[in-house]
Amino acid sequence: MKILIIGSGGREHALAMAYAKSHRVKKVLVAPGNDFMEESSKKIQTFPAIGVFDFEKISSLAKKEAIDIVDVAQDDPLAAGLVDKLASHGIPSFGPHKKAAEIEWNKAWSREFMKRHNLPIPQYETFSNETAAISFINKNDEKLYFIKASGLAAGKGVIRAETKEEARMAIKAMKRFGNSGKTFIIEEGMIGEEFSLFAICDGDSYQIIASAQDHKTAHTGDIGPNTGGMGCISPSGALSKQSLHIIKKTILDPFLKGMIEEERPYVGILYLGGMITKKKMFSTHTNIGIVEFNSRWGDPEAEVILPGIVNDYASLIEAVAMDDLENCTVEHDGKIRISIAGCAKGYPDDSSQAKGKRIFGLRDVAKMEGITLFGAGIKKKGDEYVVNGGRIFHLVAEGKTISQARERAMAAMAHIFVEGNNLQYRTDIGWRELERHT
Repeated sequence: MKILIIGSGGREHALAMAYAKSHRVKKVLVAPGNDFMEESSKKIQTFPAIGVFDFEKISSLAKKEAIDIVDVAQDDPLAAGLVDKLASHGIPSFGPHKKAAEIEWNKAWSREFMKRHNLPIPQYETFSNETAAISFINKNDEKLYFIKASGLAAGKGVIRAETKEEARMAIKAMKRFGNSGKTFIIEEGMIGEEFSLFAICDGDSYQIIASAQDHKTAHTGDIGPNTGGMGCISPSGALSKQSLHIIKKTILDPFLKGMIEEERPYVGILYLGGMITKKKMFSTHTNIGIVEFNSRWGDPEAEVILPGIVNDYASLIEAVAMDDLENCTVEHDGKIRISIAGCAKGYPDDSSQAKGKRIFGLRDVAKMEGITLFGAGIKKKGDEYVVNGGRIFHLVAEGKTISQARERAMAAMAHIFVEGNNLQYRTDIGWRELERHT
């Protein structure tokens, strides 16, 4: 088999390695990919000249290389309809069609869908007028709100507001997201513990893959602006067997049924961002609510989940195409994994001072026991690697316990440097899980 993955970050690197592990996969192509991917396996080849929106070039490459599956791993090309375009060319792909992917790329529509199908969500209002939104805040009680850009914003389109003044500032900040922020949502803040849960779907059935817990804010101590993700652990100890039963009954089952009813059958990876709240606050009389749905693997969740899947990953994807998913079981190796995002100093606001700076220690760290490195904002210059983005790499450590995985991760991070002291990362990834175990 030959696989083509669309994307360039740590998620796509983790996917490339998952496919490359399969004895059935001869070659894994990644467009555009990043310069660190080819270090991982001789099977992996990147195509930096092909962007995620170069639909004609992607189609031509898929035909030329006789690709068996195009895995559309990134949210932007899914929202732009790449899966639909490939289907029109007779090219097999994995990922939801544009209408199904709207569950992520249009948060206003997504919340309305959830309301129609009685899924557990907080109270919310949708706005496209700044004055009306500020008036709404002024006449309501002061409480925790989240103001969310309706469109895609690279994981940074959500602003937390604990006071009316913060809420007004967040509303005005929606303009900086351009078209994505023209429509936005103001919703009641859920207080509790977040989790990420991933399922693979074939339209009318699904299999839960695994859980994780992301750390979104930029700085140690869960402070600072929202980012695309500063680190992750898997599995999430916040979820019990009872919690998974509730999620299946009140969220996943009605979601899949609702998408069929609305003629948008969901095929691909479904990412449930959820919250276990301190009190029951939903129409389903439960304390598990939906933060958001995403229509693909999370990043950095993919980096901590995919390495632990025992199944031949290519065979799982094939089972979707053959409508045989209900006969599959996703198996895991039982290890705990922690990911730390190595970022350019100043991320997510302005990390331009770090661009082009040399990165030291990557190759040595990649050889350490229990450590895997996934490239993201990395570029090769001669025989050296330099910074080429906000999130530079994801370091994943595995262990029998969260303590062992954390110790390995922190020890490995100490061996990586960016010229001019331009490396930024959190030192407390997995703190909740560590507290649960100690």
